[in-house]
Amino acid sequence: MPQSQAKNLSLIAAIDLGSNSFHMVVAKAQNGEIRILERLGEKVQLAAGIDDDRQLSEESMQRGLDCLKRFAQLINGMPLGAVRIVGTNALREARNRVEFIRRAEEILGHPVEVISGREEARLIYLGVSHTLADTPGKRLVADIGGGSTEFIIGQRFEPLLRESLQMGCVSYTQRYFKDGKITPARYAQAYTAARLEIMSIEHALHRLTWDEAIGSSGTIRAIGLALKAGGHGTGEVNAEGLAWLKRKIFKLGDAEKIDFEGIKPDRRAIFPAGLAILEAIFDALDLQRMDHCEGALREGVLYDLLGRHHHEDVRERTLSSLMERYHVDLEQAARVERKALHAFDQVAEDWELDDGVWRELLGWAAKVHEVGLDIAHYHYHKHGAYLIEHSDLAGFSREDQQMLGLLVRGHRRNIPRDKFAEFGDEGIKLIRLCVLLRFAILFHHIRGTQQMPEVTLRASGDSLDVVFPKDWLEQNQLTQADFALEAEWLTRVGFVLNVR
Repeated sequence: MPQSQAKNLSLIAAIDLGSNSFHMVVAKAQNGEIRILERLGEKVQLAAGIDDDRQLSEESMQRGLDCLKRFAQLINGMPLGAVRIVGTNALREARNRVEFIRRAEEILGHPVEVISGREEARLIYLGVSHTLADTPGKRLVADIGGGSTEFIIGQRFEPLLRESLQMGCVSYTQRYFKDGKITPARYAQAYTAARLEIMSIEHALHRLTWDEAIGSSGTIRAIGLALKAGGHGTGEVNAEGLAWLKRKIFKLGDAEKIDFEGIKPDRRAIFPAGLAILEAIFDALDLQRMDHCEGALREGVLYDLLGRHHHEDVRERTLSSLMERYHVDLEQAARVERKALHAFDQVAEDWELDDGVWRELLGWAAKVHEVGLDIAHYHYHKHGAYLIEHSDLAGFSREDQQMLGLLVRGHRRNIPRDKFAEFGDEGIKLIRLCVLLRFAILFHHIRGTQQMPEVTLRASGDSLDVVFPKDWLEQNQLTQADFALEAEWLTRVGFVLNVR
């Protein structure tokens, strides 16, 4: 679910549930700046536990949960909204991720978000851009993770292109180097697979061009250290060094024999796959040099979290762009939003919606409920839901988009109760938000041409009372008919609407 905002933010934390490693950073936020207080990281290789049916094994889940029990000690007592936990490729791919997320949330006491590949890329770039010097040139950033690799071209703090490909050092190890043996043939298979993946974005990357290439992952750091140990540079990665390193691991023949200075034993197994992917990136993009940056996803999550608390929420910009793209009637959207939030404030306590996250979600739904009209009027609520669920919406997790799309889907005609039920206990609150959204839309059915009265709302269980000024409904029969029909629609999902 969307993150609520903590008051008087001081300590903040980010947890990155990666396919290879879990990482946590705890920081102090002060005057718009972040000072890292604590860093923790553990190899859990979650992606290695995904079988052919895309099920996470109990063993791999337990590795991750054991790690989170240790992380939990550092965030114990931190308020909701001060901690953001993001899951990446392994959790995107795992069909049984809901079970892992449920158990993780019980341990941590904070919601876990599964983010899309492009959202991951945005956050990686945010972390890199806040870590490196602010220069005017364009940067290419590559981050080789356990299950995916992200590419970003950006300028200063703004990403211009974000892509995520299904290739990672853990998944490629499972596919090409599972027993640890390194041969030229196996390496060539991994390299070729990576080149084929990169082909889909090669042209777009070359078209934008860049002034420097940055690598932000542990894989690139490890390769840079290996090259430094072999006398090929001072920690950066260069094309000549990659060729030398490839020959070196061919001679070793087994990942267990990789013992370059600075390479931890738990990284040996995934080293050949990471090297093959990085060489493919260098060749596809004609790179000669790539520098490593310590800032990455978790630092980006921290800065994104800080922005949300300083009125720089990227989600608001995202929705504004979506509304502009699909020619939303901005005045009508604003009217509906104001009325929906006013209604929310009247019933939030009675309907147990007192967490600010629900108010925020309702406001977003009111803003974008008409995006589908740009496709067609017929079934426009369904078109809108599809656009919201399947668009690349910066700042939103997958679950955020599903919830938002469902509210848009349910804002008129039938409410798909079975879809709401998929969210468990939160589904009840979502239906209540949907009822409030429908009320606000009906209230402003006549678009801005009529002065509407103040109304009082009272909620209890599955019922909502709407009280208009005396005799107003009798004098405005279109509104009266609208609400009578709405009462029939709500009856179908077990809600009672009393209008008087």
